[in-house]
Amino acid sequence: MAKVGKRLKAAHEGIDREAFYDLPQAVHLIRERATAKFDESIEVAMNLGVDPRHADQMVRGVVELPHGTGKTMRVAVFAKGAKAEEAKAAGADLVGADELAADIQNGTIDFDRCIATPDMMGVVGRLGKVLGPRGLMPNPKLGTVTMDVATAVKAAKAGQVQFRVEKSGIVHAGVGRASFTEEKLVDNVRAFVDAINKAKPTGAKGTYLKKVSLSSTMGPGLKVNLGTISGAA
Repeated sequence: MAKVGKRLKAAHEGIDREAFYDLPQAVHLIRERATAKFDESIEVAMNLGVDPRHADQMVRGVVELPHGTGKTMRVAVFAKGAKAEEAKAAGADLVGADELAADIQNGTIDFDRCIATPDMMGVVGRLGKVLGPRGLMPNPKLGTVTMDVATAVKAAKAGQVQFRVEKSGIVHAGVGRASFTEEKLVDNVRAFVDAINKAKPTGAKGTYLKKVSLSSTMGPGLKVNLGTISGAA
């Protein structure tokens, strides 16, 4: 059996893993126990009453967290001419067309979000096997295939979060850092849960939002009382 270190043992003291905590209290306890030597990510995980194998039960979308994620996002944009210049001015880290596609095919993927103008999808489409498994393929439903590249780049840089439910019905995302104030983390969690509720698919039957839990990168997970999350249902 693996040995439990002193830091992890201390992180579990004073909490009940089976109890349901009000959101502000859960945030306080998680943040208080995020004692690693780096700024731990605070993550939310949600169990949904959906079967994503059915198209009418897929949950996917984007949400702009009010206080960002605390993560520096590197953004790549497929565009030419004026749109390429627009992307650069908005703060895109990589901008290009065929040459950018060649770099990606050769294994250089130094970005967290990929955006493309519609006319570039012929080039980007050939990268599906590379970008798809990494969740980086531009998609018009997520606002990453657009002529308004400046807005898309700024949104990504500001902390926009993409979400997609897994086969097991779980959706999760980072909603901030341990260095955030408790108020900011509460706001971000509520914004994320609200976005999931608004993305409820037409085919969802019965209880849609089953369970929400909160954790830090190196700390314990806590169950959250759904009634204390605004908009939860």
